[in-house]
Amino acid sequence: MTRTPTNTSSTSSTSPTASPAASPAASAARDGFTVRRIPQTAPRIISADEAWHGEQPYAQDALALDFFGARDDEEFGRQPTRTSQLPDPAPLVGQLAQAIMEVVSGQRPAPQLIRHTAPTIYSVIARQAMVAGRRREPGPRRPAIVRRVRVCEPADGIIEACAVVVSHGRVRALALRLEGLDGRWLVTALTIG
Repeated sequence: MTRTPTNTSSTSSTSPTASPAASPAASAARDGFTVRRIPQTAPRIISADEAWHGEQPYAQDALALDFFGARDDEEFGRQPTRTSQLPDPAPLVGQLAQAIMEVVSGQRPAPQLIRHTAPTIYSVIARQAMVAGRRREPGPRRPAIVRRVRVCEPADGIIEACAVVVSHGRVRALALRLEGLDGRWLVTALTIG
C-alpha cells in the first residue's frame, strides 16, 4: 500500500485563520471567549526611607464609652422572683438546714447544694466539707435532725430564717437568708453557730 503525500503548504495558505498575523485574542473572540489581562495586585515597592517617613494612617485617639448605660447584668443576670410565685419556704429551710449540716460534717457530698446556694456560700460550705472529710472518724454516724425552724419575710422575695439542728450530740443554730431568684429560692447568706 502506497501513501500519497499531502501538500500542507497549500492548505495552510488557503485557510484565513492560519495566518501568523492572527492574534490569540482575535481567535478567542471568534470562538466566544474573551481574553483579558490579569491585573497587577502586588503592592508598590518602596524604599526603607519612604517606609519609615511615609504617611501615617488615620487612627482615632479615643472611643466614647458609656460607663453608666444599661448593663448586661440587668438583662441577662439573675432575675428576682416574687414570694407569691415561689413555694412555701418553711419546709425548704428545714431540708436545707439538714443538708448543710450533713455536708459540713462530711456525710453528704457538697455538690448536692450547688443548685440551692450562691457561689460564695457554696465555696465556704465545700471548704468546710473538705476539712471535715479529712478528720472524720470511720464508722456510722447519725444524720442531723432539724428541731425547729423560724421564718420571716422582711421584703417580697426575701426570706430570713433560722433553724435549730441536733448534729452528733451537739445542738447547733443556722441563720439563712434566701432570695427568690430565677423562679427558685437561693441561699445568699449563711451563718452556722
